[in-house]
Amino acid sequence: MTSASPAEPTFPASPRIRFGVQSTMRAGLRGTDNALGIVRLVLASLVIFDHAFPLGGWGHDPVLDLTGGQATLGSIAVGGFFAISGYLIAKSGQTADVVQFLWRRVLRIFPAFLVVLIVTAFAVGPVLWLLEGRSLGAYFTTGAGGPFAYITANWTLTIGQWGIHDLLVTTTPYGESTGISAFNGSLWTLRYEWWCYLVIAVFVLFAVITRARAIVVATTVFFGILQVVQDAAPGTVAAIVPWLADPYTISLGFTFLIGSCIALYADKVPLDDRLIAFAGALVIATLAFGGYSTIGTIAIVYLSLAAGARLPKAVRWIGAKNDYSYGVYIYGFLVQQVMAYFQVFKLGYLPFVLIAVVLALGLGWLSWHGIEKHAMKLKSWGPGRGVAYWLGRARSRPGSGSGSASVSS
Repeated sequence: MTSASPAEPTFPASPRIRFGVQSTMRAGLRGTDNALGIVRLVLASLVIFDHAFPLGGWGHDPVLDLTGGQATLGSIAVGGFFAISGYLIAKSGQTADVVQFLWRRVLRIFPAFLVVLIVTAFAVGPVLWLLEGRSLGAYFTTGAGGPFAYITANWTLTIGQWGIHDLLVTTTPYGESTGISAFNGSLWTLRYEWWCYLVIAVFVLFAVITRARAIVVATTVFFGILQVVQDAAPGTVAAIVPWLADPYTISLGFTFLIGSCIALYADKVPLDDRLIAFAGALVIATLAFGGYSTIGTIAIVYLSLAAGARLPKAVRWIGAKNDYSYGVYIYGFLVQQVMAYFQVFKLGYLPFVLIAVVLALGLGWLSWHGIEKHAMKLKSWGPGRGVAYWLGRARSRPGSGSGSASVSS
């Protein structure tokens, strides 16, 4: 869902690639001349299509039944997000020290996230509360379940409070079916994204990204083994490694790390239409017959990145400079819940989901131009200057060791 901050070095334009002629992932995704922006935007929209089923009262995504319970349209889309994120974030880690890296990741994920929490708690919530004929005094409570608790329970990316008071419980199909208040069910993935960032940060800190890439591969293989064990004997991993008890830590971490491996070996990973077709066939086969969480995940990562390399130039401008995908993702569920409150689902599934996509795109536009791009302008400010800069400043201060030495000399 996020993009790497530092500009990736550009490479000479490669000749036009014909079907079956091999290139590399590095050449296909060179610089900003790729379609990863439109791929991310499509993935964010697919999550809205998936969530429309429960939020509009049409049950669960039928893809869940078609895949034997392995995946939904939303989980496939989230997998694509983590694949692309793993690729871009590893690329970012190659061109920054650990302080710069973490600073840029904070700027990319937290400002827009905090704003959506504030918009929910202090704009959307009060309006719905007033529409139900209740007083604002009863809304703005400071205890658990209130709007202030909604911020404090969620700001760390770990969602501790899904709703506010009893809003949306009896006024939306999702609330009626679950009995809970929930404004934004999409935000849960962000903590896993952040944890993946921290893994890359450790790799950056110890120069693994640039000098010991094999460790990244070994870590990815380890997560792949954990995924196999998790599938074969659920609960086994939790018993052996309690801090990996959450299956999403394994599955999303595995997906992210595969993307990171491709980034680190991009000049050796082939980009070939025959391989793309094979990966597509693997995704379909594993979804239909089993094995999607392992073999299918490897294939979906490759396919997601290959789409960014292969989609035509006519669509490559989308998301190249203005990345609306994150905003679309974090506002999509909220938009659909508000629409459900106003019973827009009565128009039918397709109108409901198309209106939601348009509204989420609008909010994604506002999020990018109002918050995200301005936050990213700070990427070279303060901590973004890097460790070397601040160590140099510290040494040059009067009274510092280096300063005293220069005076005495």
